[in-house]
Amino acid sequence: MKTTPLIRSLHWPLILGLTALALIRPLFSIVGLSDALGKPATPLILTAAITAAWVLIVGLSRVSHPVLTLVAAGLTYALASIVLSGVLSPIFTGELQGPLAMPLAVVPVLITNALWGLISGGLALLLQRVRAGRSPSRATR
Repeated sequence: MKTTPLIRSLHWPLILGLTALALIRPLFSIVGLSDALGKPATPLILTAAITAAWVLIVGLSRVSHPVLTLVAAGLTYALASIVLSGVLSPIFTGELQGPLAMPLAVVPVLITNALWGLISGGLALLLQRVRAGRSPSRATR
């Protein structure tokens, strides 16, 4: 019997949807809403709102691997934002900016967003376990 690798078993349409939701953050910056509404408050509020949405969407669903799903969403978001920056910065500013302009910045972007997904995934898992009526401490024994 063939086993499906864990990565293939993830719900990729959900991950791509969560990634699209997170792209609201750079979109606010691109169209100038972050500046108009005030920095650093706007990006922080957006990050908190996106995190809450991720946790609720995954935590209230029957996703079998919530932590890995949200780590994948974080990494997919990081890749999408890097590409978006690489495509749009030359159009808007006339020069390449962002992580692609400084390749050493790519790794920290990936790590930061993987950690964002890991924390969100842990909260989603906790929510799933609370909803299932299991004590989180008992479920890990």
